[in-house]
Amino acid sequence: MPFVANSDADRAAMLAAVGAASIEELFADIPAARRFPKLDLPEPLSELEALREAEAMAARNVTAATCAWFLGAGAYNHFIPSVVPALASRGEFLTAYTPYQPEVSQGTLQAIFEYQSMAAALLGMEVVNASHYDGATALAEAALMAYHNASGRARLLLPAALHPEYKDVVRTYFAAFPVQIEEYAGDPAKAALDDRVFALIAAYPEFEGELRDLSPAAEKAHAVGALFIIQADPIMCGFLKSPGELGADIVVAEGQSLGNPMNYGGPFLGMLGCTQKLVRKLPGRIVGEAKDHEGRKGFVLTLSAREQHIRREKAVSNICSNQGLVMLQACIYLAAMGKGGLKTVAELCWDKAHYAAELIGAIPGFRVENKEFFKEFRVATPIPAEEISERLSRRCVVPGLPLSRYYPERKNELLVCVTETCTRAQIELLAASLREVTQ
Repeated sequence: MPFVANSDADRAAMLAAVGAASIEELFADIPAARRFPKLDLPEPLSELEALREAEAMAARNVTAATCAWFLGAGAYNHFIPSVVPALASRGEFLTAYTPYQPEVSQGTLQAIFEYQSMAAALLGMEVVNASHYDGATALAEAALMAYHNASGRARLLLPAALHPEYKDVVRTYFAAFPVQIEEYAGDPAKAALDDRVFALIAAYPEFEGELRDLSPAAEKAHAVGALFIIQADPIMCGFLKSPGELGADIVVAEGQSLGNPMNYGGPFLGMLGCTQKLVRKLPGRIVGEAKDHEGRKGFVLTLSAREQHIRREKAVSNICSNQGLVMLQACIYLAAMGKGGLKTVAELCWDKAHYAAELIGAIPGFRVENKEFFKEFRVATPIPAEEISERLSRRCVVPGLPLSRYYPERKNELLVCVTETCTRAQIELLAASLREVTQ
């Protein structure tokens, strides 16, 4: 029986307060057969026995730490330096997961300021806020920014090659708005742009790994007065041109890969940045550097008049959060890696992914479908990819994502992801396993 620290006098006082004479009377409205049903449970275990049983079950899990891991599709297994959890787990930070009044803590404010500064440099934006829940909600918020910035425009163009879950979130956000959401295929510069479009969204890279030159798309969007939004991979931005260099007005990214473990799907980190011109439309928190009357440097929360706790229903967004702890881990990661370290990680992803693609493409029956890619690429398989995944996962080789998860008709396609954590031996094991399982 669980221990409840209520004395007989406590229980009597509570019963009197609700007008019941006894516990039996309190629960009289619940059918007797439903009050204390007999549960078919095994005999209880001691704490030691329970721990051993839990550890034995956990040991059967297939994880990135125990297997050759080539699964990505939005959540990525990147190396996290030990300094990241060591600093982020300090009590000064860990107990302030979502500090809704960070102005009382100069340490929290400085961490946000440093994150914003490094994220802005990485994404090529003038302003980056203190984050959203994840990349999908950040993209939806970016689209809302563009919509509120437009006057009388009601067309939003999404790439067909965007992550399917991101598209679902955007559509959910706009369910109550008179907006026509359209998907385009292929090059965003060839999308059907006109003066009714308030935003053109492009993926960098696309969900299935394809990389495109987005500069022409930015020019086409601006020519009709639309904003250009790029959904980017932040690791890749340490190696290739930043979205800002490509002409983006608003940039969003999933920051999980910057020092945050996959954690079975969360919490994640929505990165959202824009040009100075759009800063008043940007939801979330922005920290600035200031000086007090004695000239001492300090940090302050700025532009918070847009937030839901101040303007309520008139706020720029009613669904945004500081994501303090996840943001902090990204901040520490970026500071620890530096510009050179981040570039090295990105180069390793590129080199290893292309080595894997070369090996897989040489296997009879397999074909790499991408022309240009960063760390993910699509593979046509000779048998259903789901069957390949099930068989190899039992060998502790997770080959990637069967695209039939999102597109049932595409059974013979596999999305493979290779990060800097994958060793040469693991890549060669993947290729050998694919060859063997399809012979």
